[in-house]
Amino acid sequence: MANLKDVRGVGPKGLTYLKKLNINTIDDLVTHYPFRYDVLERTDMSKVEDGDKVIIDGKVESVPMLMRFKAGLNKMNFRFVTTNGVVIGVSIFNRAFLKNQLTIGTTITVIGKIDKQKNIITANEIKMGGLSNTARIEPVYHSTSGLTSKNLSTYINMALLEYGNTINDYIPEYLREKYNFLNKKTSLNIIHNPSTLEKLKDVTIRLKYEELFNFMFKINYLKYQNKKESNGLVRNIDREKLDKFISKLPFELTKDQNKCIDEILKDLSDNVRMNRLLQGDVGSGKTIVSFIALLANYYAGYQGALMAPTEILATQHYENFVKFLKNEKKVKVVLLTGSTTKKEKTEIYDKLHDGKIDIVIGTHALIQDDVEYYNLGLVVTDEQHRFGVHQRMNLQNKGIRPDVLYMSATPIPRTYALTIYGDMDVSIIKELPSGRKKIDTYVKRNDEIKEVLEMMLEELKNHHQVYVIAPLIEDQGDNSDLTSVLELKDKMQLAFGEYYKIDIVHGKVAPNQKDAIMNKFKNNEVQILISTTVVEVGVDVPNATCMVIFDADRFGLSTLHQLRGRVGRGESESKCILVSDSDTERLSIMEHVTDGFEISEEDFKLRGHGDLFGTKQSGDMIFKIANIKSDYKILLQAKEDSEKFLLDDDSKNKELKDYLISTIERG
Repeated sequence: MANLKDVRGVGPKGLTYLKKLNINTIDDLVTHYPFRYDVLERTDMSKVEDGDKVIIDGKVESVPMLMRFKAGLNKMNFRFVTTNGVVIGVSIFNRAFLKNQLTIGTTITVIGKIDKQKNIITANEIKMGGLSNTARIEPVYHSTSGLTSKNLSTYINMALLEYGNTINDYIPEYLREKYNFLNKKTSLNIIHNPSTLEKLKDVTIRLKYEELFNFMFKINYLKYQNKKESNGLVRNIDREKLDKFISKLPFELTKDQNKCIDEILKDLSDNVRMNRLLQGDVGSGKTIVSFIALLANYYAGYQGALMAPTEILATQHYENFVKFLKNEKKVKVVLLTGSTTKKEKTEIYDKLHDGKIDIVIGTHALIQDDVEYYNLGLVVTDEQHRFGVHQRMNLQNKGIRPDVLYMSATPIPRTYALTIYGDMDVSIIKELPSGRKKIDTYVKRNDEIKEVLEMMLEELKNHHQVYVIAPLIEDQGDNSDLTSVLELKDKMQLAFGEYYKIDIVHGKVAPNQKDAIMNKFKNNEVQILISTTVVEVGVDVPNATCMVIFDADRFGLSTLHQLRGRVGRGESESKCILVSDSDTERLSIMEHVTDGFEISEEDFKLRGHGDLFGTKQSGDMIFKIANIKSDYKILLQAKEDSEKFLLDDDSKNKELKDYLISTIERG
């Protein structure tokens, strides 16, 4: 297939902007779906109230007057005649570049709020051309600075025009016929340029099905591969040694933790390779269960590895494990991260190869090609490192066939877990350890912000720390009503900057910088950390006792629960404050429900959009158009169809099947 640079109109700058959106191929570009559609339909002016949003078309009647202010701001005023002959004033800010296009007599569409007394529309958008008698449906894309939604639309349509016939269709022909689906190229053309809402709905279902079919094919393939691999490691578990270690822990394990340990130890004893999901609520104690699994593996004579998503989290795991192993002097545990010096890395690689290291904790680098193990028996990984067939094959090529324990801190209803983790056995920890501090949760409106600030100040005066969460990194034109991290930094600086250190962290911050900021917060060098949901799964900061989440209505309850779990990890009482002017009835569930599994069930019942994994799914489950929750029926059908397709020996489907398998094995 052609490269992205071959698409007409996409120059070097365009490629740079597209890369920021993680668009690196033509396939990435044409499947960069609109996140919403603006339905442009002429407003009936006879029914308009003062302050209403209006969409009116007509012609420019006067030459626009441009006024410029400090800080690069500008404002344009002109008169406009509607198609009904009514003259209205139009004001628009920061659109000076449109002045030369707005010549007298030009047909335009004005979108904005009307002031009936002054007979003025304050426009937020002006589009060239008028409206037809039928509604116009315009796609709106997630974009980036320097690349508008309109630019993206142009690139996408050019790619479809030039290379649409080369785009892979992942639905077998017999299933396209069964469900009366349009072909891929036509479907993509419609979703990016819908003429009617009915056609848009039809192709959206088709494209969701394709994405979920592809995902479930992968899950089913991994499941059948696991069944074939019966030659796992058989261990003699020294239960007496393990029980002795457990008895010396500074806390008592819960019934759920003990049950999960029994399930894992049984897997480690069997000749079938373990491929198990350890799923638990926030603070339920999954990590100590994984430590015990690694210790059992060590007692049986094998090396173990624990992978974490970030350096700071890997360091935290390492420090905790070393602390728990203070009576197990013989166990050699090392930390391997990007900060490890070249000399230290070389030494660690040599010792891993010679079997002089028993357990290594670090990031994804632990299973890279240049790392050689003596006898790796168990890999513990988390929800950001889905351990697929590609990684397993890499290890098998070195003669290693380890068991895999995969941890997830996202409480998901069991029916969902059994579907989306269908290639795994599932262990669940629901019970929280005794002594875990309750987190008081409050729902506050924006007009109660003074009270929110006072609650924050109370914690800060007690020498505690505060998380502040926003849904956006920076202000965006299409989401101007939402609070951003950068806007909150200015406000918090104004309120607390004189006395307390404030910093920000978000998805665009480089990983090493993000770790440095989180380290400062952990060490109380920063008292207020403003962030997006990147802190949802992260390092423990026992001194952080307050979390404030702005525009809380924009998050699923499961995400709010995950975020809330960042506080309440120390000895002090903690609080979580949800700030929102809407959807307060749904948010109030958080005030009295603390069980993550119960919350995820409520989330499913109440929320028709969003997902079970926050604003984006983790790891393999990043979907461009499908949604595991709202599209669950499609998911179940895709699961059934993909399983039949995988087992079907029809030669007509062999080429597509082989291609899908090759994409899985390439990782």
